Amino acid sequence: MTQHKKLKQLIRSRMAKTGESYTTARRHVLAKAPVAATAQAFPAVVAGYPAFGAVQHHESGLLAHVLQAQGIKAPHTGEPFTEAMMAGLGGGIGFMYAVFEYQNMPPVLTIVAQHHPMPWAPTVLDGLGIAYREERSGKPAPAIARLKTALAQGTPVITTVDRSRLPWHGLEPGYGMDPYVVVVAGCDEDTVYLDDEGGVPRPLAVQAFAGAWSAHKKGRHHSLTVTGDGMTRVLPQAIRDAIGMTTAHLTGPVLGNSFDSNFGFSGMAKLAAQLRDTSTKHGWLRRFGQPVPLFHGLSRLYECLEMEYTAPGASRPIYADFLTEAAVLVGDSLNEAAALIRQSGDNWSRLATLAQQTVSGLGAFTEIAEQRLALMFSQGPAATPLLRELNTRLEAMIAEQADTQPLSETDRRDLFGQMAGLVESCLALERQAVTTLSAVGGVPLNR
Repeated sequence: MTQHKKLKQLIRSRMAKTGESYTTARRHVLAKAPVAATAQAFPAVVAGYPAFGAVQHHESGLLAHVLQAQGIKAPHTGEPFTEAMMAGLGGGIGFMYAVFEYQNMPPVLTIVAQHHPMPWAPTVLDGLGIAYREERSGKPAPAIARLKTALAQGTPVITTVDRSRLPWHGLEPGYGMDPYVVVVAGCDEDTVYLDDEGGVPRPLAVQAFAGAWSAHKKGRHHSLTVTGDGMTRVLPQAIRDAIGMTTAHLTGPVLGNSFDSNFGFSGMAKLAAQLRDTSTKHGWLRRFGQPVPLFHGLSRLYECLEMEYTAPGASRPIYADFLTEAAVLVGDSLNEAAALIRQSGDNWSRLATLAQQTVSGLGAFTEIAEQRLALMFSQGPAATPLLRELNTRLEAMIAEQADTQPLSETDRRDLFGQMAGLVESCLALERQAVTTLSAVGGVPLNR
């Protein structure tokens, strides 16, 4: 928590000086260390590993680094694959919206704005026809041994870990339920060097890394190594297939069950409708009306659109970059779709900024609510005594200090209505874009 608070202070200080958004300022703070010639400055890193830290989309940036380290280049340029091409081939944009209710906890908002739920790297590699090997292990010792063998052979390893156990993220250790991908780009006797956030490798003791690797329960000690030295599929067809997958999941079923109403355009329409709903228990006015749920809902909205399992702007700007690059190979019609998607990304960022500015305006209330949110996600029911203490402090603040009062009901109605308008604008723009993309991807529209 101390590290997390210090990071936020640095970010907000930069925002005050530069006028940047929180997301942009955060990216600059994390990447402020100079990018070095890694093979020279960090001898433990495998030869040829090009850079550290993604520019926009985490998994796409890391996969682009891995392919470049393996000498695999894009056939249309003869240069390394771009992060944008990796993002598009992985499925690009998507949308999943849900609000989960748990006893004695405020509603938990979740939005996944990138393609979901298929794993990113395998989707890209399968689309390009690049061979790879995935492995898992119930125990850490054999997994670490395989990891060190691959690195000794000059092969970086994509691993799935529990992010809360990577100390530079400044999080309380959590349940290990959400997968988080990092690349192990080097190793010496006692330390691994990770490609994650920031412009230089992140050193971590082998034992600490093994703890983070073991803590992700569903994919314990999962690793992926690229074994092929080139593509076996034609890039234009891989692009068409990826666009087809994106449009199919935006317009039609994803999982094949009742939860599909939360995906794609249906999920966007549901979000807009619930933002406008002022009477039922599912509407935001009732669901996120009280001070603590309001803070949680707005904070999560910002994080999900700009930071968590997405690129900034709900992944729309980087997907527009992909479409622009792909237009050279597939057809100029992609440029029209790219412009629409980019405009939608601007509106998603406006929505996220509106949420973040509202939260930032809650005064001293914000810091205590942030502590409460961190405890809720890291400890769950075990944090009940601490949560009660924080709740008492929050209630006292609301009652005694006018500058901590959250929005009035009228203000909240206006805020949620403005947010609904932005969502509806994004939905209209993306429907128009998908009409063009569906012809390229060869997938008929489902709705």
